[in-house]
Amino acid sequence: MTETKTARRRIFSGIKPSGHLTLGNYLGAVRRWVQEDQHRADALFCVVDLHALTVEHDPARVRRLTRQAATLLLASGLDPEQCTLFVQSQVDEHARLSYLMECTATDGEMRRMIQYKEKAAREQARGRSVRLSLLTYPALMAADILVYGTHEVPVGEDQTQHVELARDLAQRFNQRYGPVFTVPRATQPRVSARVMDLQDPTSKMGKSHAETAGIVYLLDEPDAVRKKIMRAVTDSGTEVRYDRTEQPGVANLLDVLASCTDGKPEVLAEEFSSYGALKRATAEAVLELLRPLQARHAELCADPSYMDGVLRAGAERARGLARPRVDEAYAAVGLLPPA
Repeated sequence: MTETKTARRRIFSGIKPSGHLTLGNYLGAVRRWVQEDQHRADALFCVVDLHALTVEHDPARVRRLTRQAATLLLASGLDPEQCTLFVQSQVDEHARLSYLMECTATDGEMRRMIQYKEKAAREQARGRSVRLSLLTYPALMAADILVYGTHEVPVGEDQTQHVELARDLAQRFNQRYGPVFTVPRATQPRVSARVMDLQDPTSKMGKSHAETAGIVYLLDEPDAVRKKIMRAVTDSGTEVRYDRTEQPGVANLLDVLASCTDGKPEVLAEEFSSYGALKRATAEAVLELLRPLQARHAELCADPSYMDGVLRAGAERARGLARPRVDEAYAAVGLLPPA
């Protein structure tokens, strides 16, 4: 049986280069990877570039955003001595195992995935055809997780369904062909930073949204950050209070400020007598948070050979972990060993 127990639990998580990384990506996921996950487990973090091909895309932009995402993850504080950072397409075992997951999953399971329904509708509304890979990409996502014997997958609520599918496929495969895969579980932070669009506080701040006025990107210039926050949608009335239902705009600003300063939004609300004062404080807190990250990003961009080395070493280690498990899975389903 392939290794399923390690001295430390294994964590896998990935980020898709479908757009520039945002403040929401950092506060909602990346900061936890940096501060907690890379230190408490054998952690692998991946830029899942193959997933960016499920919709119409510009090849040059995918390459650029893939490298930018990897560089920003390092700039945010991921340490190659503590974790494994790599690019998905540079480890062939992801694609190899994905086909076996497609052979294990059912058509009904794929079509029930919420994100498929939403993204397919969006592509059709744009007058585009829906690629088959958009339907089957949860099988690739399951392969991403299972290929490393992953125990934990830190995700937000919107991705829990994909981890549940990976669990189902691992259990089904193991029952049919033998105990090859570790059955993973989704983990969510005790206190999750919830960052919403500054112009639409009922929607999550997403890196691939068409409208960008309400999105703070990690590499935005200071003036752009300040302008976006000062123009954030608030609510009727003038009282600053934390109420996500009645005052979603104000609550979003308080959530951002609290995440940047390790405060509590309910307590912070008492410090402000006007929306303007809250916006100014939030803008300064975000700028203070982004300043060292942007400085480190500039340093890394000035030394591309270092970034190349980190990704090369990460892919080599990931390949070494993944290949034996995929070879075992291929043998289990009845395929001949490599010639």
